[in-house]
Amino acid sequence: MTTTATSRHDAGRAEQPGATAGAALDADHWRQRLTELAAKHGVPGAGLAVLRVGADGGDDAVVEAAHGVLNTATGVEVTTDSAFQIGSISKVWTATVVMQLVDEGRLELDAPLRDVLPELEVADEDVAARVTMRHLLTHTSGIDGDVFTDTGRGDDCVEKYVASLGEVPQNHPLGATFSYCNTGFTIAGRVIEKLTGGTWDAAVRSRLFEPLGLSHASTLPEEAILGRAAVGHVGEPDEEPRPTPRWLLPRSLGPAGLINATALEVTQFARMHLAGGVAADGTRILSAEAVEQMQQPQTELPDTHTLGDSWGLGWILFSWDGHRLIGHDGNTLGQAAFLRVLPEAGLAVALLTNGGHAGDLFDELYAEVFDEVGGLAKPGRLQPADPAPEVDLGKHVGVYERTSVRTEVLERDGGLVLRTTSTDPLIDDDPENLTHEYALHPVTDDLYVMRPPATVGWIPVTFYSLDDGTPYLHYGARANPKRS
Repeated sequence: MTTTATSRHDAGRAEQPGATAGAALDADHWRQRLTELAAKHGVPGAGLAVLRVGADGGDDAVVEAAHGVLNTATGVEVTTDSAFQIGSISKVWTATVVMQLVDEGRLELDAPLRDVLPELEVADEDVAARVTMRHLLTHTSGIDGDVFTDTGRGDDCVEKYVASLGEVPQNHPLGATFSYCNTGFTIAGRVIEKLTGGTWDAAVRSRLFEPLGLSHASTLPEEAILGRAAVGHVGEPDEEPRPTPRWLLPRSLGPAGLINATALEVTQFARMHLAGGVAADGTRILSAEAVEQMQQPQTELPDTHTLGDSWGLGWILFSWDGHRLIGHDGNTLGQAAFLRVLPEAGLAVALLTNGGHAGDLFDELYAEVFDEVGGLAKPGRLQPADPAPEVDLGKHVGVYERTSVRTEVLERDGGLVLRTTSTDPLIDDDPENLTHEYALHPVTDDLYVMRPPATVGWIPVTFYSLDDGTPYLHYGARANPKRS
């Protein structure tokens, strides 16, 4: 395990209002805490970076720490230059390239996508005709979001993916609610391809990796293998994590979640957003207006407990202890990544992991980092109400279904049980891995929590209705319409 603590001066960067020097970053302390907490929560390997932008043109403060192994089968240790899959944090990078195109006058957020993609088809023709880039970046298109079609490894894979969406149904009416949508970000990636004349991979490299000086970042496995790359680990919650038999999601999902990077590189990307769109060497990447727009609330969330309280353009928006943060999480095959940014303090913290109870590690470690470095309290996870409230169990019983998962809410022994059955083709076809049951514990009549085995944190489950009265179940950041 290694750690570094460096102080860097970045001449020519944009001034960062509100950045404060704060207490010195103690590298040894955070190295120790990463080691202790990763071991506690069964995380095989992890990378951590804490970056604070220097105030008034002063030096940046940076701490990097690494823990454990990249792969339990090989024992190769994690170093600070090890790349992990950052999963859906990639969506903020895709959104950034989109906003560059807006800056260049080549794209309008509220214009129909068919202005750029006249070939766009989904099951609902009205949606295909009216959906906009703003809908995609805010997860409000209603296009079912977990379509993981593998269209091959060729440079035309994103084009083929978008061409295959003609039968994809609506999860909800256009703009009616929020439901996390991977599909929408692959469509956004295709828009980037049409406007730049190359692949999404090439656009991200030339527009972000290279001008930001990110030498380890990549989107393709043949690039990642040239450096130290983490392998995801999977297994039941009470088992020792084992290496996943599949390393990467299909290339067609690249714009939604296939960037590999080190923890420091993730904070360097965030630093550009903290500095008004300017890279550390003074290169302008994005206009200050676009940076600000990305961080403004665009849509409220039905569930304000799982992630943030609202969504910007690509960014998730959080309220912690009366302060506004931006960030994103990512999950791929056995890997989980977390980014939180406190703009007023010029602070960015990235944690990348390759298995185990990564969410519990995140909760405990970030509570300490933001208390000691940011001076604010991280909100705790939602808990069951004590005493339990009186609730109407019958009104929530039924079947809720969207592409890739069927969810049943059952009344049993005086309480509710949530049963999920995966229909995701990327999941192992072993029946024991497809269906899971969780007891639901009430917080209010329409808000419950459940907890997977051997984990600490609770997962919120929200029942609500659209404006037209249609009942929905919201968990895992996704809206599930009631079918029966």
